[in-house]
Amino acid sequence: MLKDSLLIRGFNRGDKDALRSIYEIYRDDLLKVAAALLNDKSNVEDVIHDVFVSFARTVGTFKLSGSLKGYLSICIANRARDRNRATQRQSTIGLDSARLNRSETSGPDQSVIRSELFQQLDYAMAQLPYEQREIVILHLQSRMKFKQIAKLKGVSVNTVLSRYRYGLDKLRLILDGEVNK
Repeated sequence: MLKDSLLIRGFNRGDKDALRSIYEIYRDDLLKVAAALLNDKSNVEDVIHDVFVSFARTVGTFKLSGSLKGYLSICIANRARDRNRATQRQSTIGLDSARLNRSETSGPDQSVIRSELFQQLDYAMAQLPYEQREIVILHLQSRMKFKQIAKLKGVSVNTVLSRYRYGLDKLRLILDGEVNK
């Protein structure tokens, strides 16, 4: 939080290095969030850049209440929702393609198994309603607290908790069906 505050102070003073540092620190995490929420793989980088362009326009006036990573993750989620609505596509990109720093030290057998598991998880995530998928991704991928998600989304904590619980329940049902096949 202290580092975020220092970066925001520099950013609000017009320091380009502060904006670059914010981008470099959070880029990989935000790519993972965007990749998990977007229906069209080609939009991942566009969404990240759109959010940072909008963020850059707030120079001198940006006020942070909470986590910068959380704020940017919510911006990504909102922009992803807008893109999904615009394209009206129902397929999602693979979560394994969002795994930017995955270790390749295991053997080919393990790689095949891991790939199949990622495909099953990707399919299961695609079956979730967007609101549930968004909460699951923000909590698990961005490590945001439920209270923080609720505040940034403008909904109650109970709504966030129920979307998360329903999302996990549906994932279990889908994945249990895939595993039993």
